[in-house]
Amino acid sequence: MLKIYGIKNCNSMKKAFDLLNELELPYEFHDYKKQGIDADTVKNWLNQLGAELVLNKKGTTWKKLTEQEQQRALSSEEELIHALTTYTSLIKRPMIDFGQGFLVGFNEDNIRALK
Repeated sequence: MLKIYGIKNCNSMKKAFDLLNELELPYEFHDYKKQGIDADTVKNWLNQLGAELVLNKKGTTWKKLTEQEQQRALSSEEELIHALTTYTSLIKRPMIDFGQGFLVGFNEDNIRALK
């Protein structure tokens, strides 16, 4: 079963949910606004995908951080994990765990390929 991580009210998440339902692909949803996200999961994402894929620098949460907060987040893996677990909106959405890897961000073709 797929596991999709994100925030319920995000537009990218809504598109992903709609497509997964259309394709009748069962999934478990982890809402990290309500449930949080643990450091080990974030560390795994960073190790497998890299910070550029995991960290959402285009969103308002990143832009609202001061330049010092942004620099501290980027100063080490430990600081980045702290930032991502503290400000979960910094994680790109959706994050879909399909067992053999991850899809990051909404891409209709990539999601359809999971069928």
